[in-house]
Amino acid sequence: MKPLSKTIENLKPSGIRKFFDLASTMDNVISFGVGEPDFDTPWHICENAVYSMSEGKTHYTANRGLLELRKLIAEFHRIRYDQHYNPENEILVTVGGSEAIDLAMRAMINPGDEVITMDPNYVAYTPAIEMAGGIPVIIPLEEKSEFKLTPEALKNAITDKTKAILINFPSNPTGGVMTYEDYEKLVPIIEESGIYVVSDEIYAELTFDGEFASLAQFPSIRDQIVVINGFSKAFAMTGWRLGYVMSNPNLSAAMTKIHQYIIMSAPTPAQYAALEAMTDGLSDVSHMRNEYMNRRNLLVSRLNRMGLKTNMPHGTFYVFPNISQTGLTSEEFCNRLVEEQRVACVPGTAFGEKGEGFMRMSYACSMDNIIEGCDRIEAFLASLEQKQEENPSNRS
Repeated sequence: MKPLSKTIENLKPSGIRKFFDLASTMDNVISFGVGEPDFDTPWHICENAVYSMSEGKTHYTANRGLLELRKLIAEFHRIRYDQHYNPENEILVTVGGSEAIDLAMRAMINPGDEVITMDPNYVAYTPAIEMAGGIPVIIPLEEKSEFKLTPEALKNAITDKTKAILINFPSNPTGGVMTYEDYEKLVPIIEESGIYVVSDEIYAELTFDGEFASLAQFPSIRDQIVVINGFSKAFAMTGWRLGYVMSNPNLSAAMTKIHQYIIMSAPTPAQYAALEAMTDGLSDVSHMRNEYMNRRNLLVSRLNRMGLKTNMPHGTFYVFPNISQTGLTSEEFCNRLVEEQRVACVPGTAFGEKGEGFMRMSYACSMDNIIEGCDRIEAFLASLEQKQEENPSNRS
């Protein structure tokens, strides 16, 4: 047989799934692993999908998705985020935010183009760039600056070959956010360079402290910005696989061209569920956001008290504690934690080299599990300390 694609063969498997799969083989595991809401999709959202099927609405929609849904998306983003997109030719409904990222990369990149991304950052970004024939250029983010993108780092990373930068705030895995003032400092660099910005804003509604901000709020670079969002995280609709991408008309047309050949249209019942989510689902989002905030506050407090330095995340449902003081690598720490205490977390290195010395914990789980999980982590740290006292030569 002929060989497979070298690009695909060289892709690394997801470090998130590795630990989730390991934990699934064990009993009595408390998992802080996969980033998925533990809430079920609110029933009134599900019911609208069921009703649509009973009415025979089971056929293809327009390639871009239901116009009624695109109009609601446009209105929501105008009122909520001061982002302005035409539902007729600037919004495309996709199979989750993941398809939207893939479409943006394939529509923009010619072989050899450079695309900037950050480290640590979501595991799918670098593979998406590589699968489209691009060359990833990495900007390391720092704990001391709360894992923000700085103007100096952006300016230094841009070359004549740079086509785009792929960003994600609020951030998976760090929970870091960018304020309007932070973005304001980036605008002149983006405008002068002419690069695209692909802004994954899937956690926008899970911003806890202050207002969510976006580069799409700046008119001078509006046509350079590609906004990716969806229903998975905020509305607890991960399994419905529904997202959307908003951009200038030319780029939107290019992405729609790819989408019509590989997908045709996003699942019709999921689009009707999304209509209900956009119309009457924001109170559900508010309830879930408040629950996440309470969990965040407890978890960050417990981690810091046990000596694992943890920045307060201002968005998402992740914390990114620093475990370097234990002397273990991220991989060693997480392996031993799940084996010895049955607590599953994701090594920071799953999100890039700069994740070494950290682990990601998702608090999309119950308060009881957070309390019990923290008790087990504390016991694990105590056992490490005891072994170090018994064998001083093991200290790093």
